[in-house]
Amino acid sequence: MITKLSRSIRILIQGFILLIGLQTKPIQAQQVLDTYIREGLANNLVLQEKNTSLEQSLLALKDAKSYFLPTVDFGASYTLAEGGRTIAFPVGDLLNPVYATLNKLTASNSFPQIENVSEQLLPDNFYDTRFRTTLPLLNTDLIYQQQMRKEQVNWTSYQVEIYRATLIQDIRVAYFNFCAAHSSIAILKNTLQLVAQNLKDTRSLVDNGKRLPAAVLRAESELEQVKSLVTEAELKTNNAAQYLNFLVNRPLDQPVTFEEIPLDISRLDQLLLEELNALNPELSAMQSMEKIQETVLKSGKNYWIPKLSTYADLGSQGFNWSFDTQSRYLMWGLNFSVPVFQGGRNQNQIQRNLLGLQAVQRQKELVNQKLNLNLQLQRNEVKTLLAALQSAEKKLESATAYLNLVDRAFKDGSQSLLEFIDARNQYTQAALQKNISTYKLQMALAQLERQLTTEIN
Repeated sequence: MITKLSRSIRILIQGFILLIGLQTKPIQAQQVLDTYIREGLANNLVLQEKNTSLEQSLLALKDAKSYFLPTVDFGASYTLAEGGRTIAFPVGDLLNPVYATLNKLTASNSFPQIENVSEQLLPDNFYDTRFRTTLPLLNTDLIYQQQMRKEQVNWTSYQVEIYRATLIQDIRVAYFNFCAAHSSIAILKNTLQLVAQNLKDTRSLVDNGKRLPAAVLRAESELEQVKSLVTEAELKTNNAAQYLNFLVNRPLDQPVTFEEIPLDISRLDQLLLEELNALNPELSAMQSMEKIQETVLKSGKNYWIPKLSTYADLGSQGFNWSFDTQSRYLMWGLNFSVPVFQGGRNQNQIQRNLLGLQAVQRQKELVNQKLNLNLQLQRNEVKTLLAALQSAEKKLESATAYLNLVDRAFKDGSQSLLEFIDARNQYTQAALQKNISTYKLQMALAQLERQLTTEIN
């Protein structure tokens, strides 16, 4: 009977070790995690908001380009007026004497007397309709505005990529947290079987007079303690699953699928050798911001360049809604302006733009230093966790061997219950520590990959 029990425990331990053991072969597939990442990239609300901002920047760039094209506007006005200033035309005083003389000479009244004329200056019953076409010929502000909008699009796209890379990291870390909690349930349930079997063995030994009845109480207490640990691990697993669902924008209570993802040692070695790339989205975003400030500075320095535009009007104007060859008109012109004196505001603006550029350059240098520091710290974290994992593997091997020896001796009656409990605790703690170390290393690798993000998709 004892031999069968020992054999079953050994098989249980060996199966458990295979379940949580470190696999160093390259990863062939991680379909579940990749599916969650794709869902997160497609459904995450914050990422959708940032993509909307990118679309808005693209529309702003189209607006900036449109200012170089002609614009056509239609305008119309109609006025009614009475009173106001007038202008007098003394046509009667000028022509009536002449007309009187002509009547005498011709002995007729063919030339009647006329009244003086007085016309008001305000147009009455007058309309003016026109199509006005305008086109900028020389305007450096439009050129610089287009350049700034283009860099704004680049900056916004980098912000999208920054959050995208961060989201991928967060989903990976959240999934590894879930896997760690899920695996701890398997560990504790295996331990629960050991403790339950130990309770049966203890009762058998007490029945045979080889143990005191108090040993049964202690074994039952150990069983309840492991049950509480299983419950705690299940709650942690549920919390980790809910957080992952939150990132992926799924219902919080939707089940999460567990997938064992082996550690890719070759990928780990490759990441430890990679350096920070100039195409890093954080650095690229700061470069775009620097270019924007440089363009703003250039625009300010070229304030003295004249602005020249042309326009053409095609319309009709007249009284009493008349529309004929006399009312229709075509007019063309040029607009020219150049600043002469503005109280020194342009020079002040140049200084402000220069200070803004210097501030962005300092921020760029600070970001570069921070990224390099974070990369070094993350590398050290990976190396530390790798060493911790190797140590945890050795401890688990020792704890497994020790538990086998104590279990056999306990069934033979040569070891006390306390020694078995101590061996079981060492084994459980070693198994849990190896599980935690494995997934902590996976999380650290995900964060290291985030530090080395260079591609923009």
